[in-house]
Amino acid sequence: MNNQKRFSRLATVLLAASAAVSPAFAADSAQTDTVKQKKSFLSRLQFGGYGEVAYSYNFYSDNVNRYSHAADYKDAKGHGRFDLPHVVLMIGFDFGKGWSMGSEIEFEHGGVESAVELEQEEVGEYEKDIERGGEVALEQFWIQKTFLPQLNVRAGHMVVPVGATNSHHLPTEYFTVYRPEGECQILPCTWHQTGLSIWGVAGKWRYEAMVIAGLNSTLFSKDEWIKNGSASPFEFTPANRLGFAARVDNYSVPGLRLSLSGFYGNSFNNTLQSDNGKYKDVKGAVSVLSFDFEYNNYGWIVRGNADWGHLGDADRISEFNRTQSSTSPYKRTHVGKDAVAAGAEAGYNIMRLWNRRTSQKLYVFGRYEYYDAYIPTKNAPDYSWTDRHRIAAGINYYPLKQVVIKAEFSERFLHKQYNNEPSVSIGVAYAGWFL
Repeated sequence: MNNQKRFSRLATVLLAASAAVSPAFAADSAQTDTVKQKKSFLSRLQFGGYGEVAYSYNFYSDNVNRYSHAADYKDAKGHGRFDLPHVVLMIGFDFGKGWSMGSEIEFEHGGVESAVELEQEEVGEYEKDIERGGEVALEQFWIQKTFLPQLNVRAGHMVVPVGATNSHHLPTEYFTVYRPEGECQILPCTWHQTGLSIWGVAGKWRYEAMVIAGLNSTLFSKDEWIKNGSASPFEFTPANRLGFAARVDNYSVPGLRLSLSGFYGNSFNNTLQSDNGKYKDVKGAVSVLSFDFEYNNYGWIVRGNADWGHLGDADRISEFNRTQSSTSPYKRTHVGKDAVAAGAEAGYNIMRLWNRRTSQKLYVFGRYEYYDAYIPTKNAPDYSWTDRHRIAAGINYYPLKQVVIKAEFSERFLHKQYNNEPSVSIGVAYAGWFL
């Protein structure tokens, strides 16, 4: 028995003895018991969150024709943007006896998930984009039963841990001002979906396996591949198709995490008014395989990822999507049969050079990534502007463990017939538990 428990029991005995002697002290004892219950409640409650404020100045045009008529925008003026990429409140509670819950409420770009966007098409249409029905983005809400550290069962709305960014998406878990661009261009990010999960930790290993609602191929597109496929414009998520996700992490080497994750599921007809006519044999099987790692030791943080994805029946899905009504809430573009993303970043805490005892940190970092959201099927048009390299370099200053100030210069490198896209960005972010 530790000292805290001994003191607690001793205090209880003394309070009981005092109450027997003095009725007036009994009221004080009752108040003390109430306070103890409140402390017990608070000890089982978790409340926290994360948030980001960012400013960018892009030294290139944001005109929708900058790819289709690139020569016209070679010397175009740049543009600046303020943004609140993500503000999230996290609440968790331990009910006892192995039962717990967790939730995340997200405000993305300072509001609800409804916005007007300029589509990256030659016609440059303004489109009202509804990423998920409802007024508040509920990124997580689950109930969990823990049987053993090796066996936990979770049901509800959860983050799908496929790829580095979905598994580690807090702003203190990457160097760039915005989330790593490659993965976020081809995969849902943050990917959250309703289903059932089994996970556990055994020794130096952690695993997770999930059954979730499948993706919706009518929301796929040429410039973002399956990114929007987990969303739903309705007040519910159609689940005519199921998806299966899994992740394994290994921590055998001190400071090093190695991770492998993947997803598989059919995506066609996973919506309302499903088609059983000439497309009845189309399945739209989505396969994603991802490897990522992180090394954090001796003042260095090095991270990397490699993602590959394949879409079956991409030609038939492109044909179907392009025939959708203009009043439908779906994308109406070609979609690639494959997509890839790979990247690596490294940063060193230069404060170690003169003061290893300080809790403050100042990382100087660099990042490189390559991604292509549209590798076309045979005889499909080739939109080569989706094939990109990107570099970034900058600093991350941590005055506190939970707070980071970021600054970076970055540039996208496109094929030579297009214009490269340089920018500078600064941001302030926090992530942590308040209770």
